[in-house]
Amino acid sequence: MSAVTGTVATMLSRRVPNDQAVNDPGISPMFGSRVMGSAIPRYDLPDGELAARAAYQLIHDEMTLDGTPLLNLATFVTTWMEPEADKLQMETASKNFIDQEEYPITTVMERRCVSIIAGMYHAPSTGEQAVGTSTIGSSEAIHLGGMAMKRNWRKRREAAGQDGTKPNLVMSSAVHVTWEKFCRYFEVECRQVPLAASRYVIDPEQAAALCDENTIGVVGILGTTYTGHFDPIEALDTVIGALNERTGWQIPIHVDAASGGFVAPFTYPDLKWDFRLDNVHSINVSGHKYGLVYPGIGWAIWRTADDLPEELIFHDNYLGNDQSTFDLNFSKGAGGVVGQYYNLIRLGRAGYTAIMDNLFGTYDYLHSLVDSDNIQTVSEPGGLPLLCVHLRDETRFNSHDIADRLRQHGWIVPAYTMPAAIEDMSVLRVVIREGFSRDLASKLVDDVAAESARLRAEPPKHPAPHRPSKQRVC
Repeated sequence: MSAVTGTVATMLSRRVPNDQAVNDPGISPMFGSRVMGSAIPRYDLPDGELAARAAYQLIHDEMTLDGTPLLNLATFVTTWMEPEADKLQMETASKNFIDQEEYPITTVMERRCVSIIAGMYHAPSTGEQAVGTSTIGSSEAIHLGGMAMKRNWRKRREAAGQDGTKPNLVMSSAVHVTWEKFCRYFEVECRQVPLAASRYVIDPEQAAALCDENTIGVVGILGTTYTGHFDPIEALDTVIGALNERTGWQIPIHVDAASGGFVAPFTYPDLKWDFRLDNVHSINVSGHKYGLVYPGIGWAIWRTADDLPEELIFHDNYLGNDQSTFDLNFSKGAGGVVGQYYNLIRLGRAGYTAIMDNLFGTYDYLHSLVDSDNIQTVSEPGGLPLLCVHLRDETRFNSHDIADRLRQHGWIVPAYTMPAAIEDMSVLRVVIREGFSRDLASKLVDDVAAESARLRAEPPKHPAPHRPSKQRVC
């Protein structure tokens, strides 16, 4: 062997003791290393370090036990974005949105989004005059909208020399649990209009009957999480407007458009639910639902600057410049804002309209495949692209039994009871999102039919118990 050959051989290989090999992450095979031979602490900080690839593999493998996002038909939240959007999300993962001095362009993008969304909702002020802010989803936006209504109501009461300590808020019992959280956290009486067996939306007259001089606002829902119905917000505006005219109370309407705010402008452009109505003063929407952005982005929009009390806006300069903020948290990632801006300029009105048309086409296709005398469709045209059904006969098995059986096929289809007054009614819901194709819809219906047949042939001794209605759906 030549000297050169011997040198190359030495460079390509070396002899390592076994006890050293099993601890060397560059040498040992992944599942031959000692770290894979024992369990890691689950609830305590480990004493030693772990190789990066081993830590990744352990976490990656454990997460395979989660459900598959594509088959999660329970959630409204976006589970797919274009590769270019994914790339932008990774590029902004390290940016803290609140650092306006360091990341001024991200702040500019937020203001552009606020203006575009305000324009979609026919706000009187757009461009730099648009009034709104990004949030961590609609939950934060709801709290901000509620605080603004409460503060404006209290200012009016105090200016008139009246008591401002007993606020109440009127809504239907189909609201998202976040509204009940707001009322409890901020000490506002929650007054709810109950649903009925044949009515899954708010009754405007009943809502007006619950109002008084202490009502800070009335909530209308553009797409309930229970059935996907849109509240009759135009009719609600008419009734509340007449009440205000008669009493001088100035009660505003807040529209919870968490799910429908990126559906209605493109699918029902002539539907009046937004700032075209005189009494609608604020709107929240989730960008991470039908705004088609990954979880963690929402928007709160106000009609004019007068609807957002100045004393709720904070000013600070300890990040390097004077900046104003109105939020419940401080730091947050910039990816949500950037992802929303990407979708708005990438899709435009034509793109969002085309996507919504496809989603509703899939809804129609899925609905056409449902062929059973025991299934009653609860959702109706004119709302969100989701299918909500109820079993007419639940004596042998119920919605929860079907949901449990579908889990065996990988499907996540929620079964839940309706809110107070109709809590004895349980339903199944399928949310149509990007990625849920007509082929998957056919497979889902086949699996429902197969499991229903098995349940009829061998019904459970005790049908799965109904979950309490207080466990809200999201």
